[in-house]
Amino acid sequence: MTPHSIAITPFQGQKPGTSGLRKKVAEFQRPGYLEAFVQSLFDTQPALRGGILALGGDGRYFNREAVQIILRMAAANSVGRVILGAGGLLSTPAASAVIRKYQAQGGIVLSASHNPGGPDGDFGIKFNTSNGGPAPEAVTEAIYQRSQNIDRYLTLDAAPIAIDKPGETSLGGMAISIIDPVADHAELLQTLFDFDAIRSLLRGGFRMRFDGMHAVTGPYARRVLVDMLGAPEDVLMNAQPLPDFGGGHPDPNPAHAEELVALMPGLDFGAASDGDGDRNMILGPGIAVSPSDSLAVLAANARLAPGYANGITGIARSMPTSRAADAVAAALGIPCFETPTGWKFFGNLLDAGRITICGEESYGTSSNHVREKDGLWAVLFWLNILAKRREPVGAILAQHWRQYGRHYYSRHDYEAVDSATAQAAMAQLAQALPGLVGHDIGGMKITQADDFAYTDPVDGSVAKGQGLRVICGDAARVVARLSGTGTEGATVRLYFERFEADPARQQDDVQTTLAPLINFAENQLGLRQRTGRPGPDVIT
Repeated sequence: MTPHSIAITPFQGQKPGTSGLRKKVAEFQRPGYLEAFVQSLFDTQPALRGGILALGGDGRYFNREAVQIILRMAAANSVGRVILGAGGLLSTPAASAVIRKYQAQGGIVLSASHNPGGPDGDFGIKFNTSNGGPAPEAVTEAIYQRSQNIDRYLTLDAAPIAIDKPGETSLGGMAISIIDPVADHAELLQTLFDFDAIRSLLRGGFRMRFDGMHAVTGPYARRVLVDMLGAPEDVLMNAQPLPDFGGGHPDPNPAHAEELVALMPGLDFGAASDGDGDRNMILGPGIAVSPSDSLAVLAANARLAPGYANGITGIARSMPTSRAADAVAAALGIPCFETPTGWKFFGNLLDAGRITICGEESYGTSSNHVREKDGLWAVLFWLNILAKRREPVGAILAQHWRQYGRHYYSRHDYEAVDSATAQAAMAQLAQALPGLVGHDIGGMKITQADDFAYTDPVDGSVAKGQGLRVICGDAARVVARLSGTGTEGATVRLYFERFEADPARQQDDVQTTLAPLINFAENQLGLRQRTGRPGPDVIT
């Protein structure tokens, strides 16, 4: 087959965000739109010529069509071999595992993560490099710059290939290995955790549910929890991936997993994962574990899991994530790194062996076994801890707070805000920052107010403008930033954290405890007045 060169003109706005390029499905369906971005990727990644490319996605609407387009383009661009998840499926952590296991030169992950799916929903695409992690800014910037000058794409005139069953096939001169999308990831997870202990827990009257949210993790959870660990089938909820996620919002937080939350009074443990399988939510009876606390608890109990029995070398957290992990790191005598939001910032630290466990407040945690956050990994880690400690989730949290102090924490999201309105609110706070130091917030003195910048300790690269911070020493923080994961307007995220060392005051209401910080943020940004909304759209 001879590659065809199809003339196109550049599309504006193909700049990848923190997790790739995300737009409405209708945008990706425009003639040449997906092709322009994919060709820009191939043009800037010469290692893929003759190399190995992993490919798969979360199964959302347009996933299967995109897979066929990319296969034809990969063959036309002289990719040597594509490793494709059967049915076009690969969870994001599984894609990372596949890239690393088969030493691929990179991978294309088709997902808009936790964003809604369906014909009117969102679609996304991102490139992962040979370490299995999201492409760093130098790579995404090169792809974007090429997309602004693209004038043609290469493809083959070929019929769609069958992708639903594992096996070997070819397209043009390119080999295609269609693999079980679950097997490699499940095999890796089994090396990290005490499956015998978890199996004993699950068979001993332990009551749990895992909500797959009709997203990609359902088949992974079935393979691991049911087939490998012997849990009954009814531990799974919404485990069948659907192109529109069953009409739900595949974001694993209490606001969007209401069905699971309603069951928790009768369960010992609840968990959920998101659209592409990289996020997680952990629940106990009457309690939702904040992602920041979850990261800290996993780090503090890491030695209970065989894969981490020798201890961990360090921890990293995104800047908006609470400082609960810092307290654990200090107690263990290991470093804790504060990075910008975006999993790609953990990659250098992981590759250099500086950290073992890392996490973000946006329901993402993982370790050095892959280079992505991993929802099922976090669920298994919690089950491993519960199996070893034989204590309820709430008791484990309470003991952790007594030992390390409690970092009360919450995130308030104003979603789909007019971009100009969001920018004006952020600009108002930014202008006020220099004059805030020395003032009080509820009796807590402001010691620092800045726009967070990060210097990578491995390669020295600098990332500026990563979020506005108002810090009251060790007592409290307020953080404001614009999110790069939405497809409409702008999402303003506000983060509130307050430390409490006294065990007698560690069971107070979270929002009440954070009220002085919440009121401060409203006074500084005026989001309710600017948007005409009574408050944030989502509180987690």
